[in-house]
Amino acid sequence: MQMKKPINHRNLFEALRYSLSSFLFPLSSFLFPLSSLLLTSSCSNAGGSFRMEGEFKGFNQGELYVYSPDGGLRKLDTISVKGGRFTYEVRLDSTATFVLVFPNYSEVPVIGESGATVEVKGDASHLKEIEVHGTKANDQMTGFRLKTSEMPPPEVVREASAFIKDHSASLTSVYLLRRYFLLTPTPDYRQAHILAETIRQAQPYNKQVAMLVRHLKGLERVTGNGALPKFSAIDIKGHPISNGDLYAPVNVITTWSSWNFESQNIQRQLKSLEREKGVSRLRIMSICLDADARECRRLMDRDSIMWSNICDERMWDNPIITSLGLSRVPDNIITDAKGHIIAHSLPVNELKKKIEELLQ
Repeated sequence: MQMKKPINHRNLFEALRYSLSSFLFPLSSFLFPLSSLLLTSSCSNAGGSFRMEGEFKGFNQGELYVYSPDGGLRKLDTISVKGGRFTYEVRLDSTATFVLVFPNYSEVPVIGESGATVEVKGDASHLKEIEVHGTKANDQMTGFRLKTSEMPPPEVVREASAFIKDHSASLTSVYLLRRYFLLTPTPDYRQAHILAETIRQAQPYNKQVAMLVRHLKGLERVTGNGALPKFSAIDIKGHPISNGDLYAPVNVITTWSSWNFESQNIQRQLKSLEREKGVSRLRIMSICLDADARECRRLMDRDSIMWSNICDERMWDNPIITSLGLSRVPDNIITDAKGHIIAHSLPVNELKKKIEELLQ
C-alpha cells in the first residue's frame, strides 16, 4: 500500500492523547493485532548508539513517527519508509524506551539498549503474522503481548504482576509496572510500590527504578489529600516559584509535554479558565517534561501561556515531580489557599468541572 502523504501532526497528537507519561502506549494498540509485532536484536551495533532496521511487505512508502517518553529522544522524530524499508539510529549510552507510531496510529514500544541493532519485519496487510526476533527484553515483551492479546484487562493486569515477580531483573518489568499499575485511569499505588521494591532489589543499580520508588513515596504523601509538600524552583523565564506562591482560593499544578496532545489541550483550557476567573482567584503552575527547554518555550509562546512553567530538561529526574508525586503526563494537583490538597490526578473534564465548582 502506498502511503505518500505525511502524517498530519494534529491528528497524530490527537491519536496520542491517551499516551500517558513515561513508558506508555494505549491499551487498545497493546491488545490489537499490531501489538504482536516483535522487535529484535539482529546484531550488535557500535557502542553508544541504538539502531532500528525495518522491512515491510505492503507498506512501500510513507512515514513512521518515533518518540521517547523517558529521554531517549529530545522530541518527536520522523522515520521515512522507502521501498518497504527503513533504518533509524540514535545516540544512546544506556537504555531508553522508544515508541513507534504507525500510519494507522497504532503504537509499538521498543526497549532500546546501547550498542544494539533492532529489526522490525512483517506484512502490513497481515499484522498478526508479522514475525519477530529479538533482544532478551524485547523478546520478553513480545511473549507477554502474545500471551495477553486476547485477555480482558483485569487478566492482563494479573499477568503483568506475575511477570514482574518472575522476571524482576528484566527491563520489560519496569515498563509493565508503569503501564499497568501507574499509568491507568485508576492507578494502584500500593501494588505498584510492592512491585517496584521487588524490581529495585533485582536491579539495585537501575536509576530509573530508584527514581520510580521515590515517585511512589511522593504519591503516598499527596494522595491522602494532606498538605502540599514544600518545594522551590526557577521557572523557564528565570523567576523563582515555590509552594508559597500558590495562595489563591484555587491553585492548580499540572504536567505537560510536547509529545502529549491532551496535556497541551489542558494548558489551553486552563488558560481560558484563568482569563474567565482571574489570576487572583485561580493560580496555575505547570511542569514541562520535555528534554528540550526550547521546545517548551516555543509551545508556551504559541499558546500564549504566561504562568510559571518549570522545565529543567531532566524530565522525570526533576525533584519537584518526585516530591509532589506527579507520575504521568498529563497529571494535576488542586490545592486551596492554605496549601491543602483538594484533588489529585483528575481527568481533564473532571479537572475543569472541579475548578468551576470550587470557584462558584
